Amino acid sequence: MTHITRRTVLATTVALATLTAGGAMAQANYPDKPIRLVIAFPPGGPTDLVARVLAQKLTEQMGQPVVVDNKPGANGNIAAELVTKAPSDGYTLFYNTSAVALSPALYKKMSYDVRADFAPVALTAVIPLVLAVHPSLPVNTVQEFVQYAKNNPDKLSYGSAGNGNITHLGAYLILQDKGLTAVHAPYKGSAPALTDLVAGQTQFTTDTINSALPFIKEKRLKALAVTSLKRTSVLPDVPTLSETIMPGFEVGAWQGVLVPAKTSPEIIKRLNAEVIKALASPDVRAKLAVQGAEPLGSTPVEYGNYIKSELDRWSRVVKQTGASLD
Repeated sequence: MTHITRRTVLATTVALATLTAGGAMAQANYPDKPIRLVIAFPPGGPTDLVARVLAQKLTEQMGQPVVVDNKPGANGNIAAELVTKAPSDGYTLFYNTSAVALSPALYKKMSYDVRADFAPVALTAVIPLVLAVHPSLPVNTVQEFVQYAKNNPDKLSYGSAGNGNITHLGAYLILQDKGLTAVHAPYKGSAPALTDLVAGQTQFTTDTINSALPFIKEKRLKALAVTSLKRTSVLPDVPTLSETIMPGFEVGAWQGVLVPAKTSPEIIKRLNAEVIKALASPDVRAKLAVQGAEPLGSTPVEYGNYIKSELDRWSRVVKQTGASLD
């Protein structure tokens, strides 16, 4: 009996050692197949534009295709839930936005917990919003916009990239601060929202600069203010909300990379190093600058702490405003 037990233990030990060695080898060879980068918004939107720049650079650096997979809807919750169910092997990444910190405050029921179901990799970039209006609106400054909205309650409508998205909440906060009312029209991403705004189906938006910039340059939209504390280099003549009607106001659409919670620390470390390297490259920084996006970068721990602080921040804001999406 003792002999059989020893043989069993020995066999188990060998099997475990083989599995461990196999896992270590797999990690050492990572990546040895294409990586899927799941984006919560459609092609052509602000998140997609930055993510594709990063995906292209990561492909060059890592020697394997980093394939963008757009899964829009439900303020990013559809994509997030999909990634939580993916294997924790480093081959399915979630290119997330600030929506992961907004949704828990805006939805009573969530299918995932961003801190429990994901592991942070890196904070990648932040993009200010721009208050832009259709050219037919008889306003040329943000002050004139506020007065016009006061004189026409509920007659203006604004599009966003979706309920609870930063492009929705940015406008909501402005309206709340100034006691204005307008009709919200949620879309599945910035691209369709801006298409309808340019067509005159809606009258204004607080979308990300990189999405709205082409229409502003073509004079198909009028930019009235940006949401950064300082003016942005891509729209240097456009004032900030902070310097005009809302002192100290600052909101930005930040982005980052998350992976399923049980992903190994070694793979997370590798991914973090590759993301930081990509963000530091001159060509990536130049491409992001054109979009009005500011590259950031962080350690996994720093990104985890940042997400926590943003969860706390938006929980307080939403409670104060009374916003709800259920």
